[in-house]
Amino acid sequence: MKFNLPTKLTFLRIGLALLIILLLLFPFYRVGFEFKTFLFHSVLIDVRYIMCGVIFMIASFTDYLDGSIARKKHEVTDFGKFTDAIADKVLVNSVLIIFASQGFIPAVIPVVIIVRDIIVDAIRMNVSAKGSVQAARMSGKIKTASLMVGIVFTFFYNLPFELFGFQISKFFLYFGTLMSLVSMVEYYNLNKKLLYSEFETKK
Repeated sequence: MKFNLPTKLTFLRIGLALLIILLLLFPFYRVGFEFKTFLFHSVLIDVRYIMCGVIFMIASFTDYLDGSIARKKHEVTDFGKFTDAIADKVLVNSVLIIFASQGFIPAVIPVVIIVRDIIVDAIRMNVSAKGSVQAARMSGKIKTASLMVGIVFTFFYNLPFELFGFQISKFFLYFGTLMSLVSMVEYYNLNKKLLYSEFETKK
């Protein structure tokens, strides 16, 4: 199979996501390596998280870029949509899980996001064989953008807002979580006729 440029960018995003996971979870101290830390005002900063933040921003930009190129060059494919959805989940959900496990964010955020994704995927699989699936585009995009912004601020220790006591990172993460529920409800409403079509036929 010959991959087009948007699909290559999608796979690049998956690779960058895996690199972030490796940097955050691998016990580097066991191989005699320690990332530098320094104190910025009252915030203790680990260089590893700054590195991951930069990588995450690059990966997030490829999310915008691959979709833009695919639409412009008319290279939107079912395989591209499938891999793009996987890349987004690997990038965002894995980081949210790690943040929750390390105490940076409440566990309710990744739990809600992952449960929402499971429900939406279940609806998509059920209706895709019956007809054209309608996506809740705007609310879904707002959800993804909000979560990505919140994750970036978390990687950068909520600076400079942390110095003034403003939890901008958590605001975007909670807002993104709320929008994920909104997009789920919207997605259900857009596809419920197709979802229950077999029951209506039997009547």
